[in-house]
Amino acid sequence: MSSISSTHTHGRARRLVCAASLAAFALAASGFALAQAPAAGQKPTVDIMLTSRPSPPKTGDNTFEAMVKDASGKPITDAEVSALFYMEKMGNMPEMKNTVALKHQKEGRYVGTGQVMMAGKWDVTVSVKRAGKEIGSKKFPITAQ
Repeated sequence: MSSISSTHTHGRARRLVCAASLAAFALAASGFALAQAPAAGQKPTVDIMLTSRPSPPKTGDNTFEAMVKDASGKPITDAEVSALFYMEKMGNMPEMKNTVALKHQKEGRYVGTGQVMMAGKWDVTVSVKRAGKEIGSKKFPITAQ
C-alpha cells in the first residue's frame, strides 16, 4: 500500500513541478513580469518596476519608465536611476552593453530614452542610487523585437 501512495504522491509532485514550470515560462514570455528576487530572508529596500514604450521594446530608440518606491510603498523622488542593458557574447559577436539614464518626472516615476542595439534577449538591470551609493537594483529579462 505504501508503494501505491508513494507513486501517487510522486505523480502529483511531477504535475505540480510541470505546472510551476509552465507558469514561470508564461511570466518570462510576458517580458517584464519576471524579476530577480532578493536573497532568501532579505526584504527588498527598494521596489522597482520597469516598462517600455513600445512594449515589447524594438531595435532602436525606446522610452523606458521605472517606478521606484521604498519598502513601505512611498515613492522615491530623490534618486539617480539608470538602466543597464546587457546581451551576452554570441559566437563571434562581442557582448553588448548600453546604459540609459532615467530622470525623475514625478511621484517616483523615472523616464529616459535609450537604444536597444539589436533584437533578442537582454538583461536589464535598473539601479537606484542616493548620494552615489546604491540603495537597490533589480534585473529584468526582456526580449526586444
